[in-house]
Amino acid sequence: MRLWRRDGPRRSSSSQAAVDWLIAGLGNPGQRYEGTRHNLGRRAVLELAAARSIALDEMKLRARFGLGGIEGQRVCLAVPTTYMNESGLAVGPLARFYKVPADRVLLAFDDLDLSLGTVRIRPAGGAGGHNGVADVLDALGTDGVPRVRLGIGRPPPGWDAADYVLSRFSAEETAVADEAAKLGSRAIEAVLRDGLTSAMNWYN
Repeated sequence: MRLWRRDGPRRSSSSQAAVDWLIAGLGNPGQRYEGTRHNLGRRAVLELAAARSIALDEMKLRARFGLGGIEGQRVCLAVPTTYMNESGLAVGPLARFYKVPADRVLLAFDDLDLSLGTVRIRPAGGAGGHNGVADVLDALGTDGVPRVRLGIGRPPPGWDAADYVLSRFSAEETAVADEAAKLGSRAIEAVLRDGLTSAMNWYN
């Protein structure tokens, strides 16, 4: 099976081909959660995979992933098949399998503290109350994990945060969310092309 796409070498997964970056889009699997706010980071990685013709056709280590070349970097694009709160069960083993250090594991995820349509890049930091991020940081044993944060805004008055993140975007929000997923994918490309510092200068 050919795993590398575009400008990357074609190798079997059994060869454990060297990977420069592991890029994980956090979210919940299954049709029930498609289009929910909590899956915006997952959507950004799927958007990037489609734009770069990288097939996520490997299913193991509790993730769906594929290998390819983006902006001169060898990458593994992945979406965990675990639920959000257990994202570390996928990201940790994938990072170890491909021998990717924590500072080359790039997370994409939804963020309540940013307004919808806003994208920010950070090189490290705590989980900020995001259980999926907390589980990844725990699995990797460090908070030195770069991330692309995609804003979903705060819940309206009277809404429980857990219910809010699992809700779908309203008709008025859908176009903004679609563009945010594309912007998130471009932010990931900027990190790969220009490095974290330069990408942060553009997006922050």
